[in-house]
Amino acid sequence: MEISLPPEFRYKECLHFLERSPRELLHKVEGEAVYKLVNYEGEKILFKVSSLDSKLIVDFPIAEPSDEIKRKIEHYIIEWFDLDKDLKPFYAMAANDPFLSQLTKQYYGYRIVGQPDLYESLVWAVLGQQINLSFAYTLKQQFVREYGKKLVYADKEYFLFPEPGIVTHLTMEDLLKIKFSRQKARYTIGISEAFLDGTISKEKLKGLSLVDAKEKLMKIKGIGNWTANYALMKTFRYPDAFPLEDAGISNALRTFLKLDRKPTLDEIREVFVKYKGWEAYATLYLWRSL
Repeated sequence: MEISLPPEFRYKECLHFLERSPRELLHKVEGEAVYKLVNYEGEKILFKVSSLDSKLIVDFPIAEPSDEIKRKIEHYIIEWFDLDKDLKPFYAMAANDPFLSQLTKQYYGYRIVGQPDLYESLVWAVLGQQINLSFAYTLKQQFVREYGKKLVYADKEYFLFPEPGIVTHLTMEDLLKIKFSRQKARYTIGISEAFLDGTISKEKLKGLSLVDAKEKLMKIKGIGNWTANYALMKTFRYPDAFPLEDAGISNALRTFLKLDRKPTLDEIREVFVKYKGWEAYATLYLWRSL
């Protein structure tokens, strides 16, 4: 299967993001290919993505799925790499900006590598709250290995993210055993219950404005402004999602502004005024600078 790519796309930049942690279990990067396991109607499908010329090449190492499943996987990959976003307006804006102009030249074609599963996005964001990225990946690795379904092919393990129905049956003690804090355990179980009882779903947020989508998410315990913006940026790719309180934004702007301290939230807001409508992509490129 082939997927045409927009001109403003660089596969190697996105692959760089996917390779950032050796603890990642939800995909495997081998050379210049990435392997991913998905689940459609109880059927586990392993696919492989590589790049050739201006296309993504999608192969199925185990068995070729039905045309219907192929269409779903194509849609998944388009979401995953944010391929339907027109980045020309963003690059035109960035070209005149002292901070972004250099970054967009250096990392041209980098896109938001998302998480099409909203549940995964929210739980991952909760795991990353107030800890460093390395430890967040350790928690995720243990969580996925312990409670995610897996497929073994050619002596390699491929994992799915744990399902809400499994997590709601866990106790606080189950999650404390794999190094979750009490707060993270409580929030993770609560988010799982909200998905299982239909309080929240990807379908319920689809088509809403950023403000309305954030409002619905922030009614769930453990989801504040940063977590909601992060998930909406990664799952729905709202270009104006703005995780204001993010430590990475603060660190990047401290360097660019040549400060001997962290910038204040007001100082960050002042910089981002120029990026209105493209806050998520400005954030992405500031993160990349780190």
